[in-house]
Amino acid sequence: MIIVTGGAGFIGSNFVLDWLATCEEPVVNLDRLTYAGNLSNLRSLEGDSRHHFVQGDICDAGLVADLLSTWKPRAIVHFAAESHVDRSIHGPADFIRTNINGTFTLLEAARAYWNGLGETERAGFRFLHVSTDEVYGTLGPDDAPFSETTAYAPNSPYSATKAASDHLVRSYHHTYGLPTLTTNCSNNYGPYHFPEKLIPLVIANARAGKPLPIYGDGQQVRDWLYVRDHCAAIRQVLAGGRLGETYNIGGWNEKANLEVVTRLCDILDELDPKEQGSYRDQITFVADRPGHDRRYAIDARKIERELGWKPVETFDSGIRKTVEWYLANQDWVRNVQSGDYLKWIDKNYAVRDSAAEAAQ
Repeated sequence: MIIVTGGAGFIGSNFVLDWLATCEEPVVNLDRLTYAGNLSNLRSLEGDSRHHFVQGDICDAGLVADLLSTWKPRAIVHFAAESHVDRSIHGPADFIRTNINGTFTLLEAARAYWNGLGETERAGFRFLHVSTDEVYGTLGPDDAPFSETTAYAPNSPYSATKAASDHLVRSYHHTYGLPTLTTNCSNNYGPYHFPEKLIPLVIANARAGKPLPIYGDGQQVRDWLYVRDHCAAIRQVLAGGRLGETYNIGGWNEKANLEVVTRLCDILDELDPKEQGSYRDQITFVADRPGHDRRYAIDARKIERELGWKPVETFDSGIRKTVEWYLANQDWVRNVQSGDYLKWIDKNYAVRDSAAEAAQ
């Protein structure tokens, strides 16, 4: 038995689905079901006795302790986090609460539980913390990619809270001996991605005839990682990672945002063409976000060298699979685009449209 936190979110739900598709070991899935948590992601598991969903908050120490006592897991895989940079700019308090206080609560409960295990169970227990490459800050165009020894330099409230949680996890290993593992991944994309993020937002807006907003000049570079490749990497780290170590997980796919958007437009032109013109015609540039990091890149050689993992999908194969999934799952897209989501989009992009116009 393993416990997964945030298992109804984008990466967490893909991990749960892939886990149960590849092994019989049951999962207790703890998720608060905030705006980004979606039980419809897990609909295919309805009636599956291996999947136990619990709606709850990782900041609830009593609930977490009860789950550990009841289910006696051999591992905790910790995805639960507030993860959107723009939301962290508008409201950092939720990020402090979930990413820092929530991780602290989990670590304290895990430490107490682990200390009470027998010798064999203690040796086999793992706490795997899923983090981001954004903790390392930003790179220049000719800088070497982030490695596991790159100094932390977070530049947004989101990345700062994830950096803090990484430091807490590290400290619990070095101070208390808790058997921890940390992974820092690059930008994920794929099925079930909440449509406030770049790739699903572009797909949804393109088909709705809306502008495709690109921050600044669109030359911000990210390393793109197909979500199911990420899930496979986490399974490898959980199975064989060295205790207390960090493993960077990347797709070896550095792409500028503008290049990603134009590639999406070209695939949509092929698979779901407009009556007239190209989806590229909907591209619009909006004011950049404050403190927008220019480039991220991951050096993923350590995980390949030690654990034999490397991504299966290229950017071209993964992005095509992603567009095909969204086109085939329009009911899911419509269901997640609630009134609250639309209010958020208006709040985030209307001010940027105004700023962009003023700058012209």
